[in-house]
Amino acid sequence: MLQSRIARVPSSSSPYTFSYEELKTATDNFSDANRLGEGGYGPVHKGVLPNGKTVAIKRQRSGSRQGQKEFTAEVEIIMRVHHRNLVSLVGYCISEERKALVYEYVPNGALHLHLHGEEKPTIDWPTRMKIAHECAKGLAYLHEDCDPQIIHRDIKTSNILLGDKFVVKVADFGLARFSSDAKSYVSTDVKGTHGYMDPAYLQSQQLTDKADIYSFGVVLLELITGRDPPRESDFYQRAKSLVKQALENGNFDALIDPKLQNKYDGTEMRRMVTCAAACVQNLASIRPKMSQGTTTRGESQCLLEKIDGGYHGGNWKTLARE
Repeated sequence: MLQSRIARVPSSSSPYTFSYEELKTATDNFSDANRLGEGGYGPVHKGVLPNGKTVAIKRQRSGSRQGQKEFTAEVEIIMRVHHRNLVSLVGYCISEERKALVYEYVPNGALHLHLHGEEKPTIDWPTRMKIAHECAKGLAYLHEDCDPQIIHRDIKTSNILLGDKFVVKVADFGLARFSSDAKSYVSTDVKGTHGYMDPAYLQSQQLTDKADIYSFGVVLLELITGRDPPRESDFYQRAKSLVKQALENGNFDALIDPKLQNKYDGTEMRRMVTCAAACVQNLASIRPKMSQGTTTRGESQCLLEKIDGGYHGGNWKTLARE
């Protein structure tokens, strides 16, 4: 039944159907040595296919009903998308033993580890700006170029993977949902990650693309400050007032990650702080869209390409009252 359902999904590629035995061989029987971490519905292992290609295999947790639901949602969505800044599906496995998704392997791991891991070197400012820009481009594709629109619902630094030369790959579509063009929202169970979730979505339980915009704003603040949202919620409650002060007086010292040692471009910093402030406003309707207009080639431009340090979707008096 699931196999026939997947077969009807319009696909941007031709994913391979793996047997469970093939995946066991690729991962040395899902050994601990090949374990990369834990995904939304089960463990993730590194594997090597017979052709030498390295992959990441997300395996459904045994007996998980939630895993079944997320597996179906993820495969139906990820098969439709194709973008440089979204992780690519290589194939999938639907067997009686276990279901699994096989993705391209992204060698530099999650952005979260690079920002907060003790053994990782500091990410410099140009690289942080590049990561923010490419994440925005991936989200702009989901929101503006996909039909129907796709809302990720779990944007966070743990789901932003970094490939060769730190190319961004937005990952983990287990909570993603389609948004119908006929309706501006869909009513659904509230899902996401503490610290990144849109308070307006939490309160209304009405999902729109503005929930992703809010989460992206938190990611920008995390890139700027180096602070982990789930662990430092007190700081993020004060972040809006700190952002307002920084933009008014042009001094970003109270915000900036000490690891950067004040090595950053002032114009770019103002742009990113402005963008973050616009994205995390409590009133969802005045948050910007991820895509603002199109390029001459008809491709969506991402938010960071359009914001120039003077956000006009709302105003700073509105921000100060929140």
